Amino acid sequence: MKGRTEGLKIVSYYTGSIILGFSLLFLLPMIVAVLNLDINSFFDFSITMSIAVTFAVFMRNYGEKTKSKGEGIAWRHGLVVASLTWILLTMISAIPYSLSGHTLSYLDSCFDVMSGFTTTGVFLLQDLDHVSQALNFWRHLLTFVGGQGMVVLALSFFVKEMGGAYKFYVGEGKDIALVPNVKGTSQWIWKISLTFLLIGTVLLWIQGMILGLNPVSAFYHGLYIFEAAWSTGGFAPNLQNIMYYHDFSYEIIGMVFFIIGSFNFGLHYAFIQGNRKEFFKNIEVISFTVTSLLLSVLAVFALKNSGMYSDAIGLFRRVVYNLLSAHTTTGFGNIFARQFVLEWGGLGMAAITISMLIGGSACSTAGGIKGLRMGIVAKGIYYDIKKIIKGDNSVRVFKYHHIKDQVLDDAAFRAAAGIMILYILLFAVGVIITTLYGYPMMDAAFEVASVSGNVGLSVGIIQASMPAVLKWLYMISMYLGRLEFISIFVLLGLMVKGAKKWFKRY
Repeated sequence: MKGRTEGLKIVSYYTGSIILGFSLLFLLPMIVAVLNLDINSFFDFSITMSIAVTFAVFMRNYGEKTKSKGEGIAWRHGLVVASLTWILLTMISAIPYSLSGHTLSYLDSCFDVMSGFTTTGVFLLQDLDHVSQALNFWRHLLTFVGGQGMVVLALSFFVKEMGGAYKFYVGEGKDIALVPNVKGTSQWIWKISLTFLLIGTVLLWIQGMILGLNPVSAFYHGLYIFEAAWSTGGFAPNLQNIMYYHDFSYEIIGMVFFIIGSFNFGLHYAFIQGNRKEFFKNIEVISFTVTSLLLSVLAVFALKNSGMYSDAIGLFRRVVYNLLSAHTTTGFGNIFARQFVLEWGGLGMAAITISMLIGGSACSTAGGIKGLRMGIVAKGIYYDIKKIIKGDNSVRVFKYHHIKDQVLDDAAFRAAAGIMILYILLFAVGVIITTLYGYPMMDAAFEVASVSGNVGLSVGIIQASMPAVLKWLYMISMYLGRLEFISIFVLLGLMVKGAKKWFKRY
């Protein structure tokens, strides 16, 4: 009994610490509200911040006696803190949405926040074109922070109190070490992201003014589109998404950043350190290049034969752009939702659905199965076939290159294949349940691939009027897909274990 209480206090203390640090972010939309003379939004966010701070302090005080330099913090604590923090921060961050009056229910508010945190990009907000600047700022900030990770944010600024930091870091679906210590790795992730934030916002700001937006509007649009692109989140400040700008240059700038954003932070760090050759040897880059080319060719072939887009520019803007947006799990769309169904046909829909399931790179802002796992499984199958053909019974060491040469052993293959199977099961369950509500199989496959791969493209199923069961299903799919199952399974396991013991006692 004492051990269980001690574990609960450890989880409570560190979860409270992360929420307390995160609560400082509410100051940013409050500042935006003041600049825009928006008193209602200012009070919406100040009320939410008060709730967050009060709740965080209560959790920290409950676990105060257990804070340490890491002694007593087990893997299960780190995994549970990561998965529980995401749930609690979703519930807290949804409060301004509900107070704004732009959602039909608190569930819809939580749906939008989970979509932001997981960098998915679908939404249930009503009258998006007329939400306040402060709320628009908040929803894009959520997807930017979610792309890097709330735990990564906490590790960057609270690591002196975060004993056993690596266990929290892994719990958020990241496992690469840029430098020997977790604090340094977390800070490098933020240094890279903030540097690109400055560059990307300025470029899009300038292009926005060229398009005719006034300087203030161009700045906000540039900031929002960059945050969504870099975090492969797909949000946009207008209902028409990237179509709103009607500009090829704006699309290209966004595309460059969402492709770069989908790459592993380890690859970014290798570039910074002068290791340019890593880009050409990395298994994830090779995997992404091969699958992107194959699926783009397949989609272009399907759309060209249909006669929808006859010229090269049209095929690139309407086909390749959307497929790359799907493959990087960004979710920017420059065609209307129903055009996927009405114009792309079965072959085109299959290509973009597969691309959403594959996703981007591990330890990046992207979702999906990930190129690393695809590469490992493909190489593992290739080596097995090679051994069978050659009849080679000698012991051989097979390798793949990811930042450095890595041994492709049975454990690495099983780990990659295991996550792939879980994604496929999640996808299959989602499709079955969606079709039970009367939606066509192809539409259901597209929508479920989008939410489980944290993409954000939609064929129109996701809307405020859809059944509540599907809202819960898609939220869970986003959550499982972003944290990659394990930490959530640990949380569920401990909850079931605790419930069983409670029922036995009472």
